[in-house]
Amino acid sequence: MKKEPIGKLISQLHRQNQKILAKELTPYGLGSGGQHTFLKLILNQPGITQDQMTNEMKFDKATTARSVKYLEESGYIDRRIDPNDRRSSLLYPTPKALEFAPVFKSILEEFNRKLAADLTEEEVDLLVTLLQKITKNSEALNQQN
Repeated sequence: MKKEPIGKLISQLHRQNQKILAKELTPYGLGSGGQHTFLKLILNQPGITQDQMTNEMKFDKATTARSVKYLEESGYIDRRIDPNDRRSSLLYPTPKALEFAPVFKSILEEFNRKLAADLTEEEVDLLVTLLQKITKNSEALNQQN
């Protein structure tokens, strides 16, 4: 089998995953655009700011702003003024998001299970470790630019 460049494989995997997840999440109003990634972060870290999300997710500010606006308009998140910095908003899941959370978690877990279907537990552990190393290398390269 021809060895493909790592970046190409990761990019292809990401695009395929986004298409599959968009189809799975469209019935819940979370189709394309990666809003599910932001919703997951807000569910896991209620009270996070947009800037914190941008830094953690490695998206640009415009993408974060669009996703936050979409999630707010869809009724999944609320913005609250940060009492420590009135220019900033804290993002919280709404009751709609909290009700959806178990379904959302189940969809993501099932998707992850299907992705790793032909791998042993050891292979999954190794893959995660290797991808974490590649991510660290990519972050270091990004710091240089």
